[in-house]
Amino acid sequence: MNELVTGDAVVLGLRPARLPSRALAVAIDLVVAWTAYLMVSVGIALSTGSLDEAAVMALSVASFLLVLVGGPIAVETLGHGRSLGKMACGLRVVRDDGGPIRFRQALVRGAIGVVEILLSFGVIACIASLVSARGRRIGDVFAGTLVVRERVPVTHTAMVPPPPPWLAGRFAELDLSAVPDDLWLAIRQYLTRMGQLDAGVSWSMAERLAGELAARTGAPAPQGIPSGAYLAAVVHERQARDARRTFGASRGPMSVPNPAPASAQAAFPAQAAAPGPFRTPAPAPLPSPAPAPGEAGSPPATGFAPPA
Repeated sequence: MNELVTGDAVVLGLRPARLPSRALAVAIDLVVAWTAYLMVSVGIALSTGSLDEAAVMALSVASFLLVLVGGPIAVETLGHGRSLGKMACGLRVVRDDGGPIRFRQALVRGAIGVVEILLSFGVIACIASLVSARGRRIGDVFAGTLVVRERVPVTHTAMVPPPPPWLAGRFAELDLSAVPDDLWLAIRQYLTRMGQLDAGVSWSMAERLAGELAARTGAPAPQGIPSGAYLAAVVHERQARDARRTFGASRGPMSVPNPAPASAQAAFPAQAAAPGPFRTPAPAPLPSPAPAPGEAGSPPATGFAPPA
């Protein structure tokens, strides 16, 4: 089973869809699309009797592009990777890192699908899916997407620990557009498995991933923040942006409840005896102001406390 990481930074036990289920989903989508196209074509033929042949041909081509090409692109974009056929077969299109697809991915899949599905009657798509280890067709390769099965029992679910409360919202202005999906996948898989790694290995991996992330964002990692906490905070920020983009929320960045849950306190303790990737020293307590001389309970001018 191949584990995928969703945009919510959760490792799910989802499996890539294989050729039979994908072929059935495509067949259902094609039946719906061709039915709509034939209805539109009949309507054009009945309403354009007075037009010349060139105008009728132009309308036919436009209806073909809008219904058979633009229709699936719009459905996958608005359905967050699910079409009628995919919903019937329990499938969904996701990015390589498991996040929801956007218009760009749906456009690339739809444009290449004209050649490998419509013009070649699905032969090219079938060959590509059989050759690919994860059953991807050419459109998935160029779009950076993957069709996965949703109706699979989850045998193991690992949550990425939230960042410390004092880092929530700190990276709201960070530019994450240049961070590739494979780097997000590596960061999230590391965060879900950091408890299973040796302390030294975990620290070195966190340092390397933090350096790559800082290079992609163009902003250096803040000084004094452990690399693991920095990675968790940036992933949390991207999770909040994906949620606002998907569900239309516009109330600002998501926040981590305060006090932090037990899982966050265990993953990111405030202080510890030995150094580690997620440990940071506790702030020193501020000195209490000394009472003025002569006040009750104030120490004498010599600085020694009065006897008990």
